[in-house]
Amino acid sequence: MIKFSVCIEMIFNDQPIYERFFRVKDAGLEAAEIWDWGNRDISELKEATEKSGIILSSMCVGTADALLARKYRETPLVANCASEIFCEIASCSVETAKQLNVKNLIVTTGQERADISREKQHENIVKALSAAAPIFESGGITAVLEPLNVLVDHKGYYLSSSAQAADIIKEVKSENIKMLFDIYHQQITEGNIINNINQYKDLIGHFHIADNPGRHEPGTGELNYSAIFKAIEKTGYEGFVGLEFAPLASCSDALKSVIDLK
Repeated sequence: MIKFSVCIEMIFNDQPIYERFFRVKDAGLEAAEIWDWGNRDISELKEATEKSGIILSSMCVGTADALLARKYRETPLVANCASEIFCEIASCSVETAKQLNVKNLIVTTGQERADISREKQHENIVKALSAAAPIFESGGITAVLEPLNVLVDHKGYYLSSSAQAADIIKEVKSENIKMLFDIYHQQITEGNIINNINQYKDLIGHFHIADNPGRHEPGTGELNYSAIFKAIEKTGYEGFVGLEFAPLASCSDALKSVIDLK
Protein backbone atom coordinates (compact mmCIF):
# COMPACT_ATOMS: atom_id res chain seq x y z
CA MET A 1 0.00 0.00 0.00
CA ILE A 2 1.38 3.41 -1.01
CA LYS A 3 1.91 5.75 1.95
CA PHE A 4 1.93 9.48 1.28
CA SER A 5 3.74 12.29 3.06
CA VAL A 6 2.72 15.89 2.38
CA CYS A 7 5.34 18.50 1.58
CA ILE A 8 4.06 21.32 3.78
CA GLU A 9 6.41 23.78 2.10
CA MET A 10 4.10 23.67 -0.95
CA ILE A 11 0.81 22.40 0.48
CA PHE A 12 -1.08 24.20 3.28
CA ASN A 13 1.67 26.83 3.10
CA ASP A 14 -0.82 29.61 3.75
CA GLN A 15 -0.92 28.35 7.36
CA PRO A 16 1.67 28.77 10.14
CA ILE A 17 4.09 25.84 10.09
CA TYR A 18 2.66 24.41 13.33
CA GLU A 19 -0.89 24.35 11.96
CA ARG A 20 0.11 22.60 8.74
CA PHE A 21 0.64 19.32 10.57
CA PHE A 22 -2.96 19.39 11.77
CA ARG A 23 -4.21 20.16 8.26
CA VAL A 24 -2.37 17.06 7.05
CA LYS A 25 -4.10 15.02 9.74
CA ASP A 26 -7.48 16.50 8.79
CA ALA A 27 -6.83 15.36 5.21
CA GLY A 28 -6.50 11.78 6.46
CA LEU A 29 -2.76 11.39 5.88
CA GLU A 30 -0.10 10.28 8.33
CA ALA A 31 3.11 12.08 7.37
CA ALA A 32 4.57 15.41 6.33
CA GLU A 33 7.93 16.68 5.14
CA ILE A 34 9.78 19.98 5.09
CA TRP A 35 12.80 21.45 3.33
CA ASP A 36 15.09 23.71 5.35
CA TRP A 37 14.89 23.52 9.15
CA GLY A 38 17.85 25.69 10.11
CA ASN A 39 15.79 28.81 10.70
CA ARG A 40 12.90 27.01 12.40
CA ASP A 41 12.09 26.34 16.04
CA ILE A 42 12.88 22.64 16.49
CA SER A 43 10.94 22.42 19.74
CA GLU A 44 7.88 23.80 17.94
CA LEU A 45 8.26 21.26 15.14
CA LYS A 46 8.63 18.46 17.68
CA GLU A 47 5.53 19.60 19.56
CA ALA A 48 3.57 19.81 16.30
CA THR A 49 4.46 16.25 15.33
CA GLU A 50 3.66 14.91 18.80
CA LYS A 51 0.34 16.71 19.22
CA SER A 52 -0.88 16.07 15.68
CA GLY A 53 0.40 12.50 15.53
CA ILE A 54 1.92 13.26 12.12
CA ILE A 55 5.24 11.66 11.22
CA LEU A 56 7.90 13.98 9.81
CA SER A 57 9.24 11.72 7.08
CA SER A 58 12.01 13.81 5.56
CA MET A 59 13.80 17.15 5.51
CA CYS A 60 16.93 18.55 3.91
CA VAL A 61 20.36 18.41 5.46
CA GLY A 62 21.25 21.73 7.03
CA THR A 63 22.26 23.59 10.15
CA ALA A 64 21.11 26.34 12.47
CA ASP A 65 24.69 27.67 12.52
CA ALA A 66 24.73 30.62 10.11
CA LEU A 67 28.49 30.46 9.53
CA LEU A 68 28.44 26.73 8.77
CA ALA A 69 25.42 27.21 6.51
CA ARG A 70 27.34 29.84 4.52
CA LYS A 71 30.37 27.56 4.24
CA TYR A 72 28.14 24.75 2.98
CA ARG A 73 26.57 27.02 0.35
CA GLU A 74 30.04 28.03 -0.79
CA THR A 75 31.44 24.47 -0.67
CA PRO A 76 28.71 22.06 -1.79
CA LEU A 77 29.35 18.41 -2.59
CA VAL A 78 30.68 19.13 -6.10
CA ALA A 79 33.48 21.31 -4.70
CA ASN A 80 37.01 20.26 -3.92
CA CYS A 81 37.55 19.66 -0.20
CA ALA A 82 33.80 19.38 0.47
CA SER A 83 34.07 16.38 2.79
CA GLU A 84 34.94 18.15 6.03
CA ILE A 85 32.13 20.69 5.78
CA PHE A 86 29.62 18.07 4.66
CA CYS A 87 30.50 15.89 7.64
CA GLU A 88 29.75 18.84 9.93
CA ILE A 89 26.44 19.37 8.13
CA ALA A 90 25.66 15.66 8.38
CA SER A 91 26.34 15.67 12.13
CA CYS A 92 24.06 18.67 12.73
CA SER A 93 21.36 17.17 10.54
CA VAL A 94 21.45 13.71 12.12
CA GLU A 95 21.26 15.21 15.61
CA THR A 96 18.18 17.23 14.65
CA ALA A 97 16.62 14.36 12.70
CA LYS A 98 16.87 12.15 15.78
CA GLN A 99 15.09 14.80 17.86
CA LEU A 100 12.26 14.90 15.32
CA ASN A 101 12.23 11.16 14.50
CA VAL A 102 13.02 11.91 10.86
CA LYS A 103 14.40 8.93 8.96
CA ASN A 104 15.35 10.54 5.61
CA LEU A 105 17.62 13.52 5.02
CA ILE A 106 17.63 15.04 1.53
CA VAL A 107 21.01 15.85 -0.01
CA THR A 108 21.68 17.93 -3.13
CA THR A 109 24.96 18.29 -4.99
CA GLY A 110 25.10 22.01 -5.71
CA GLN A 111 25.51 23.79 -9.03
CA GLU A 112 27.88 22.48 -11.68
CA ARG A 113 31.29 24.15 -11.44
CA ALA A 114 32.90 25.59 -14.56
CA ASP A 115 36.36 25.39 -12.97
CA ILE A 116 36.18 21.65 -12.18
CA SER A 117 35.63 18.83 -14.67
CA ARG A 118 32.41 16.84 -14.38
CA GLU A 119 34.47 13.75 -13.63
CA LYS A 120 36.21 15.48 -10.73
CA GLN A 121 32.89 16.82 -9.40
CA HIS A 122 31.52 13.27 -9.48
CA GLU A 123 34.57 12.14 -7.52
CA ASN A 124 34.10 14.97 -5.00
CA ILE A 125 30.48 13.95 -4.39
CA VAL A 126 31.47 10.33 -3.82
CA LYS A 127 34.22 11.38 -1.41
CA ALA A 128 31.94 13.65 0.62
CA LEU A 129 29.13 11.10 0.86
CA SER A 130 31.59 8.34 1.73
CA ALA A 131 33.13 10.47 4.47
CA ALA A 132 29.71 11.24 5.96
CA ALA A 133 28.21 7.77 5.52
CA PRO A 134 29.31 6.55 8.99
CA ILE A 135 27.55 9.57 10.54
CA PHE A 136 24.26 8.65 8.86
CA GLU A 137 24.78 4.97 9.67
CA SER A 138 25.43 5.57 13.36
CA GLY A 139 22.32 7.72 13.61
CA GLY A 140 20.10 5.23 11.80
CA ILE A 141 19.31 7.88 9.20
CA THR A 142 19.22 7.51 5.41
CA ALA A 143 20.65 10.29 3.25
CA VAL A 144 18.77 10.49 -0.05
CA LEU A 145 20.62 12.10 -2.96
CA GLU A 146 18.31 14.00 -5.29
CA PRO A 147 18.71 14.48 -9.04
CA LEU A 148 16.84 17.59 -10.24
CA ASN A 149 15.79 18.73 -13.70
CA VAL A 150 17.93 21.43 -15.31
CA LEU A 151 15.54 22.24 -18.15
CA VAL A 152 12.78 23.99 -16.19
CA ASP A 153 13.45 24.45 -12.49
CA HIS A 154 17.13 24.10 -11.60
CA LYS A 155 19.30 25.36 -14.43
CA GLY A 156 22.97 24.70 -13.79
CA TYR A 157 22.44 22.01 -11.14
CA TYR A 158 25.05 19.27 -11.38
CA LEU A 159 23.06 16.05 -10.97
CA SER A 160 20.08 15.48 -13.24
CA SER A 161 20.09 11.83 -14.31
CA SER A 162 19.00 8.89 -12.22
CA ALA A 163 21.75 6.83 -13.85
CA GLN A 164 24.50 9.07 -12.52
CA ALA A 165 22.87 9.20 -9.09
CA ALA A 166 22.86 5.40 -9.12
CA ASP A 167 26.55 5.33 -10.08
CA ILE A 168 27.42 7.64 -7.18
CA ILE A 169 25.43 5.56 -4.69
CA LYS A 170 27.03 2.33 -5.87
CA GLU A 171 30.49 3.87 -5.46
CA VAL A 172 29.73 5.04 -1.92
CA LYS A 173 28.68 1.52 -0.90
CA SER A 174 26.55 2.40 2.13
CA GLU A 175 23.05 1.14 2.86
CA ASN A 176 22.36 4.57 4.36
CA ILE A 177 23.04 6.48 1.13
CA LYS A 178 20.15 6.15 -1.31
CA MET A 179 18.45 8.03 -4.16
CA LEU A 180 15.51 10.40 -3.91
CA PHE A 181 13.62 9.60 -7.10
CA ASP A 182 11.51 12.66 -7.90
CA ILE A 183 9.12 11.59 -10.63
CA TYR A 184 8.38 15.16 -11.72
CA HIS A 185 12.07 15.98 -12.19
CA GLN A 186 12.88 12.67 -13.86
CA GLN A 187 9.96 12.92 -16.27
CA ILE A 188 11.38 16.22 -17.51
CA THR A 189 14.95 14.93 -17.61
CA GLU A 190 14.59 11.45 -19.05
CA GLY A 191 11.06 10.00 -18.93
CA ASN A 192 10.94 6.18 -18.90
CA ILE A 193 9.66 6.45 -15.34
CA ILE A 194 8.42 2.95 -14.59
CA ASN A 195 11.40 1.22 -16.18
CA ASN A 196 13.79 3.43 -14.21
CA ILE A 197 11.93 2.80 -10.96
CA ASN A 198 12.29 -0.92 -11.58
CA GLN A 199 15.95 -0.59 -12.56
CA TYR A 200 16.92 1.42 -9.47
CA LYS A 201 14.44 -0.02 -6.97
CA ASP A 202 17.20 -1.26 -4.65
CA LEU A 203 18.83 2.19 -4.59
CA ILE A 204 15.73 4.34 -4.06
CA GLY A 205 15.16 5.54 -0.51
CA HIS A 206 12.39 8.07 -1.08
CA PHE A 207 10.03 9.33 -3.79
CA HIS A 208 8.63 12.76 -4.62
CA ILE A 209 5.76 13.22 -7.02
CA ALA A 210 4.04 15.95 -9.01
CA ASP A 211 2.55 16.01 -12.49
CA ASN A 212 4.12 17.56 -15.56
CA PRO A 213 3.88 20.17 -16.95
CA GLY A 214 3.36 22.66 -14.13
CA ARG A 215 4.35 20.66 -11.03
CA HIS A 216 0.73 20.38 -9.92
CA GLU A 217 -1.16 17.47 -8.37
CA PRO A 218 -1.16 14.08 -10.14
CA GLY A 219 -3.99 13.87 -12.63
CA THR A 220 -3.44 17.36 -14.04
CA GLY A 221 -0.73 16.46 -16.55
CA GLU A 222 0.80 13.78 -18.73
CA LEU A 223 1.85 11.17 -16.16
CA ASN A 224 -0.19 8.02 -15.52
CA TYR A 225 0.07 7.95 -11.75
CA SER A 226 -2.27 5.02 -11.25
CA ALA A 227 0.18 2.88 -13.22
CA ILE A 228 3.18 4.46 -11.48
CA PHE A 229 1.75 3.77 -8.01
CA LYS A 230 1.16 0.13 -8.97
CA ALA A 231 4.74 -0.11 -10.23
CA ILE A 232 6.11 1.32 -6.98
CA GLU A 233 4.04 -1.14 -4.95
CA LYS A 234 5.31 -4.06 -7.04
CA THR A 235 8.92 -3.16 -6.15
CA GLY A 236 8.16 -3.79 -2.48
CA TYR A 237 8.98 -0.20 -1.53
CA GLU A 238 7.80 0.42 2.04
CA GLY A 239 8.70 4.08 2.58
CA PHE A 240 6.72 7.25 2.01
CA VAL A 241 5.92 8.88 -1.31
CA GLY A 242 6.25 12.63 -0.87
CA LEU A 243 3.57 14.86 -2.36
CA GLU A 244 5.64 17.83 -3.50
CA PHE A 245 3.39 19.86 -5.77
CA ALA A 246 1.64 23.21 -6.08
CA PRO A 247 -2.09 22.43 -5.94
CA LEU A 248 -4.40 23.78 -8.62
CA ALA A 249 -7.43 22.75 -6.58
CA SER A 250 -7.76 23.49 -2.88
CA CYS A 251 -5.13 21.67 -0.84
CA SER A 252 -7.67 19.26 0.64
CA ASP A 253 -9.26 18.51 -2.74
CA ALA A 254 -5.86 18.03 -4.37
CA LEU A 255 -4.82 15.54 -1.70
CA LYS A 256 -8.11 13.65 -2.01
CA SER A 257 -7.64 13.39 -5.77
CA VAL A 258 -4.20 11.84 -5.28
CA ILE A 259 -5.49 9.35 -2.72
CA ASP A 260 -8.21 8.35 -5.19
CA LEU A 261 -5.55 7.45 -7.78
CA LYS A 262 -4.08 4.69 -5.61
